[in-house]
Amino acid sequence: MPNASSWSASSPLLLLWEDSSGTRIFLSLLYAVLAISGTLSNVMVIYLVFSFKKLQTTSNAFIVNGCAADLSVCALWMPQEAVLGLLPPNSSSLRSPEYRLLRGGLLGLGLTVSLASHLLVAFNRYVLITKLPSVYQALYQRKHTGCMIGLSWALALLPVPLLPGLWTLGSAQSDGSSRYTALLLALAVLGQTALLLHCYLGIVRRVRGSAKRVSVLNFHLLHQLPFPAAPPPPRRAQRRLSSVSVLLLCCVFLLGTQPLVWVSLLGFFLRPAPPALQAASWLLLCSLSALNPLLYTWRSEEFRRAARSVLP
Repeated sequence: MPNASSWSASSPLLLLWEDSSGTRIFLSLLYAVLAISGTLSNVMVIYLVFSFKKLQTTSNAFIVNGCAADLSVCALWMPQEAVLGLLPPNSSSLRSPEYRLLRGGLLGLGLTVSLASHLLVAFNRYVLITKLPSVYQALYQRKHTGCMIGLSWALALLPVPLLPGLWTLGSAQSDGSSRYTALLLALAVLGQTALLLHCYLGIVRRVRGSAKRVSVLNFHLLHQLPFPAAPPPPRRAQRRLSSVSVLLLCCVFLLGTQPLVWVSLLGFFLRPAPPALQAASWLLLCSLSALNPLLYTWRSEEFRRAARSVLP
């Protein structure tokens, strides 16, 4: 089995060149399943929002923005990984720097905008629940919402030239720029996670500690929260279910993002992690692109009703 240097220098980002072809075939099938399921779920959410006026809200605009970014990973990048895993290791397609840059750019762009959309949705819900409706309406006007979405894509284009450095993540031959690229990636995801947790835990504290929630119960965007909107359960049960839903969303997000953060920090400060651990951490992060549509719609009665109306 090749060492970490040969793996990171010549392989696709998430594929291991092992003597056994069984592992590579399994990974290719896994990418294929994630690509198909993620593409269908993201396209379905986008279609429902554009087809049903009740779903055309500010919160759903950020969700659609995340789905569009996730399509870059599920519909464009993952199918290539699935095919490349079946090619021989000495294939010229794998060694082309232009092609590697294209694949790295697709992955980096999709994941960056997707993570930014997670934060935009969390902040939107935080303002909705914890602030007055007048503050929410002033902040989330149509032009402001469009600027936030455009800014998420503009910021995602800035680090794309750094993506080739991630190919040598953990390699003994990697230069200082690659190691610092991995460090910046870890710190960016760590900061985004801290802000997201602050927003959602603030929502939990507000919901659990509020005796009267008339101002938010009458607000027209309540059904976009990961809480049951109708029929409302008893107040205590509703607060408990709301908290569990938010915490579950946070746990799934942490499971997908934090392994890569700590693997990157380990490789920068101590020693490179084993190639299999690096691949697993990347795979968890990329799998979020297929799970995101379900995370934000599974508790919404409006989404379920719209889906039932279009599915046979």
